[in-house]
Amino acid sequence: MHLTLTETQALVQKTARDFAQRTIAPEAAALDREERFPRELLQGLADLGLMAVNVPEELGGSGAGVLSYALAMEEVAACCASTAVTMAVTNMVGEVIAHFGSKEQRELHCPKLASGAYAAGAFALSEPGAGSDPGGMLTTATREGDSYVIRGAKQWITSGSHAGVFVVWARTGAKETHPGTRGVSCFLVEGGANGLKVGRHEDKMGLRGSNTVPLEFDDVRVPASALLGELNGGFKIAMMALDGGRIGISAQAIGDARSSLEKSVQYARDRKQFGKAIGEFQGIQWKLADMATKLDAARLLCHRAATLKEAKQPFSREASMAKLFASESAVEICNEAVQIHGGYGFTKEYAVERNLRDIRVTTIYEGTSEVQRMVIARSQLA
Repeated sequence: MHLTLTETQALVQKTARDFAQRTIAPEAAALDREERFPRELLQGLADLGLMAVNVPEELGGSGAGVLSYALAMEEVAACCASTAVTMAVTNMVGEVIAHFGSKEQRELHCPKLASGAYAAGAFALSEPGAGSDPGGMLTTATREGDSYVIRGAKQWITSGSHAGVFVVWARTGAKETHPGTRGVSCFLVEGGANGLKVGRHEDKMGLRGSNTVPLEFDDVRVPASALLGELNGGFKIAMMALDGGRIGISAQAIGDARSSLEKSVQYARDRKQFGKAIGEFQGIQWKLADMATKLDAARLLCHRAATLKEAKQPFSREASMAKLFASESAVEICNEAVQIHGGYGFTKEYAVERNLRDIRVTTIYEGTSEVQRMVIARSQLA
């Protein structure tokens, strides 16, 4: 892994940072307060090529690579985690379609995701009774002539009210002959499809500017050509997508934590107690030192995983390590930031309160911390 950024990587980082600090940061508190989907901000990111960073240029993407994507994610998340997670899922959808889709699927959907013609993309994998256990999936897709009919329900779908295209997993093989995940396939369903019902927006603790809804598939009919990849090969797509997604979530956590650390440093310089700045007290200094060390370690793990993926080398273990360490360290960093701010940190006047609420879910989605430990342990015991 090279610690010096290439010209392209540095340009993507600067582009994302400038836009995030100038345009996204001033809107972040209002997005959280109003639970408002950041449509205009996402279009701005699309105009800069940041909604399809690792999608090939011939499909409308930037083709800038995985590390560039992680760098951009950190910059956006440092200003608004809600906008960052919406950006992350759309990037994932575009990348999955670019990798597994047919020529027609790639040419139809990837340019729309990249350009902002689709407000967002969405993944529909989790179900009310199947989160960490995709083998317990109940949604089905039944072949009827030249179509598949999808029936079932999905839960925790980011951007589900606004997505132009959904990547949907459904059971196509009988449980008797294709138990567990062996009979799961993947489909592309366009937003607004007949029978696709979007449920009530979840009233969440954090990421309140990110839309999260349940979905119902009430006899949603899609053409056979909507199958993504091979029949009964959907689980492989899900695992490859989640491995890459964990790099994005680790970068999101790093950005959120960096924001908390930067604000804590500034507060420690400005806040006076007992006649001097609180940053002069050893207790505060040690907190800042630990926060900075954890943040740098998380960033190195994230960039290692991104570099391996970009080099087309195995990276599942490293992605899980990055996601586990970055998310759990970020929770600790954001919590310490509130402590450093004292009573003010418990008010909405200071952004560290929002950072703490936003960061908590990063230890849960894209695979819980417990799932990451399973992945890492199995790689050690293999």
